[in-house]
Amino acid sequence: MNQSATSTIVSPGHWNQDSELAVCGQTSHGGRLTAMIDIARAAGDVTLEYFGKSDLVFESKSDDSPVTIADRNAEKKVREWVAERFPDDAVEGEEFENTAGKSDYRWVVDPIDGTKSFICGVPLYSTLLALQHGDDVIAGAILLPALDEILVAVTGCGAWHQRRGGDWVRAQVSKRDALKDVVFVTSQVDSFAERGSAKAYAELERSTRFTRTWGDGFGYVLLCTGQVDIMVDPMCKVWDVAAAMPVVLEAGGRFSDWHGRVTARSGDALGTNGVLHDRVLEILGS
Repeated sequence: MNQSATSTIVSPGHWNQDSELAVCGQTSHGGRLTAMIDIARAAGDVTLEYFGKSDLVFESKSDDSPVTIADRNAEKKVREWVAERFPDDAVEGEEFENTAGKSDYRWVVDPIDGTKSFICGVPLYSTLLALQHGDDVIAGAILLPALDEILVAVTGCGAWHQRRGGDWVRAQVSKRDALKDVVFVTSQVDSFAERGSAKAYAELERSTRFTRTWGDGFGYVLLCTGQVDIMVDPMCKVWDVAAAMPVVLEAGGRFSDWHGRVTARSGDALGTNGVLHDRVLEILGS
């Protein structure tokens, strides 16, 4: 399916000069918005040191989810960069205890979203980084290290997409408005049954054009570039979706929990192209 995006582009060399996104990054929040991309990429580079290695070892955490040295070292990299550049900021991440801060800023990091894909050598995992100011998530970056692809958004500045070091292209969700014509993606099908929502999954699968498990951060990239139309997380933590929330909203979509509240902290999430959101919420609540 074709990407749905405007023709507005930003040359990589203009990121720190006069583009709409660059100006927003430079003039707002003490340079944090521009630094966000550098920090995400530094963490992504750490994951690539381990990606595809046949001798990669993983452990199971208390919730039975896998974790690797790559997860931990990538998150350490984020924490080191934040401590060096913005020492008063808090950090919340998947692999380590929260770091308290003195400022109103909090960084939320998932070093590898899609660790199961990562372990299997599937390049659809992502590194997620969000910036929160007070109670508001004001920026997010979804980096696909193995694909050399990144999607970033800043509240009020739009969502922007870059592939393989090319031009920054304004990202935009699709405009498809009939369930029978759209693509529904999710991270793991059995999560619906685990939370007692197997009926909702079956209805979404039946009602949409087709369904795939192109989930995690990658699913939100597909949504925000107009390639799919619905992304559902039946069970998630804040670090799984905090980065996605501003990206979806700035790409023209809607993001909420399953009750329609615009939050990343409810334990479930829904991202859509906006047109379909209320209908999908009805199905999820059935």
